[in-house]
Amino acid sequence: MTIRLRPHHLLCLLTYVGKGYSAAFTANYDAIAARIGDGEDLLIVAEPDDICAPLLADAEPHCHRDSVIERDRLALRDLGELLATPPQLGEAVVLDPVLLRQMREAFATGRTRAACVGCEWHGLCTGISAGGFAGVVIPTG
Repeated sequence: MTIRLRPHHLLCLLTYVGKGYSAAFTANYDAIAARIGDGEDLLIVAEPDDICAPLLADAEPHCHRDSVIERDRLALRDLGELLATPPQLGEAVVLDPVLLRQMREAFATGRTRAACVGCEWHGLCTGISAGGFAGVVIPTG
């Protein structure tokens, strides 16, 4: 199978340590993180993705907000500047250890953090990257 992932979640997964919006969200994210860790392909999408799934039953899921769409745009832009072959919507991506390491280095230095401005998880992710990504669920390899 392929994991459907929106662009800003490419950044979120770099610092994922098992915390989330709810128990259902975290359990779902843990399962997705395990699949990513096993090398499953990612499909970059422009809508709520597999990580968003547990939130879509909410009365007003934030996954549809303009601010989230803007996070996706900024994440694609920043990752495009970082990578020789930037991710494109509708494209399959394999998150191998080399790419994961490169993305984490850029994240830690702030090169790919524009999408993170105003996010409620910003402080947590900043601390995780400052700590060398200790405790992340998806290892660099």
